[in-house]
Amino acid sequence: MSKRIGILAAAAVAAFLVVAPFAEAQEQPMGFFITSVGLGDGANLGGLDGADRHCQALAEAVGSGNRTWRAYLSQAPAGGLPLVNARDRIGSGPWFNANGVRIAWDVADLHGDHQRDSNNIRKPTALNERGEEVGGSGDSPNEHDILTGSDSHGRLAPGNAAVTTCSNWTSNEPEGRAMVGHHDRLGGANASWNSVHMSNGCGQENLVATGGAGLFYCFATD
Repeated sequence: MSKRIGILAAAAVAAFLVVAPFAEAQEQPMGFFITSVGLGDGANLGGLDGADRHCQALAEAVGSGNRTWRAYLSQAPAGGLPLVNARDRIGSGPWFNANGVRIAWDVADLHGDHQRDSNNIRKPTALNERGEEVGGSGDSPNEHDILTGSDSHGRLAPGNAAVTTCSNWTSNEPEGRAMVGHHDRLGGANASWNSVHMSNGCGQENLVATGGAGLFYCFATD
């Protein structure tokens, strides 16, 4: 009898070790997602305020509207607007995805300030607010181009507003440009989640042509 009890106890411990990490992950509130849809007007997001409202609305739709959400976008100093670096507007972390999986502990971890690619942004974990994967390289459609306007450190990408941020996220014209990253870290000379190449214009069709859909990252600041 004692032997049988011992076996049952060992089985219970093993089951706990399997279930416990999953349960712990599920307890973490969502603090990061890729927008499931863009605003449908190319890179014209209504500026940073419009992008933030989109993040907040998507979060509210899945029951996470009790947090304050900000778009991971940089802004160029132009037209009376100040310089804004994406890394400075998203809070301090930590951030978890919709499934409770950790994305990064803090801003330094997110941007690899101490160790490059130390964050957990990649296709299986960079989910939208509904916990779904976003199409990447090899998928149809490929939507791995994520608007950021930033360099790999999360600061404004070099260049003027028209060529790095689609006129501070107010343009849908084909002549402009915006820096994009690849959430799946595939394609391009540098597989960065936030800074790979410029878009081929600011219109919706332009963004789609280079493997995007006008999507962007959202982070909870609190």
